[in-house]
Amino acid sequence: MMNKTIVITGATGVLGNLVAKTFAGMGHNLALLDIDKNKLDALARELSLPPERLYTGTVNLLDGAALQDSAAAILSKFGGVHALFHLVGGWVGGKTFIETPADDLEFMLNQHVRTTFNLFKSFEEPLSKNDWGRVIIISASTVPNPPGKSAVYTAAKAAQENLVLSLAAELKDAKVTANIIHVRAIEVDASRKGTGTTPDVIVATMEYLFSDAASKVNGARIPLY
Repeated sequence: MMNKTIVITGATGVLGNLVAKTFAGMGHNLALLDIDKNKLDALARELSLPPERLYTGTVNLLDGAALQDSAAAILSKFGGVHALFHLVGGWVGGKTFIETPADDLEFMLNQHVRTTFNLFKSFEEPLSKNDWGRVIIISASTVPNPPGKSAVYTAAKAAQENLVLSLAAELKDAKVTANIIHVRAIEVDASRKGTGTTPDVIVATMEYLFSDAASKVNGARIPLY
């Protein structure tokens, strides 16, 4: 597989960090978008990629115009975009409807729905131009059957998943796949072993979805729990 250009959001998180290192090691170009410049700079130093293979941008994904500017800069540098890994997380829950402030709903919609909408607006067109593309998000195993005290989170994740499924349908003829990985939790703490899915397992699944062997997997929810 020739070098591809991959846009990664939430790259400085535990999962994003491993994803960036794994796909950099495979020889691909990375465009890392994050809101935290210090963490982004630290990751860029760790990756130690040659400048022509790395773009870093500090951007608030809720700012559609700023994100369009970042997309233009990435296209200008690499000439195209082949994949989008949207790994921004965030959870608010543990409250009944009565206990949940409206701000919690707004926060979850911002974190999961509006960021995804803005990203797809910015990158759908470039993704559609290569006759090959991949879009992957991580979602929650609880979305199809929400438990109590998780309404604003599961509602926002359900809406995000529907954006992904719509993109999968829109870009199918352009040979771009868009898929969702379902986890119960991302296991980042060794002391909580067995409570969720490890980043290693998630990244291995992303590697498969990225491969040419997965070209027919589109609009799918992959259960990793």
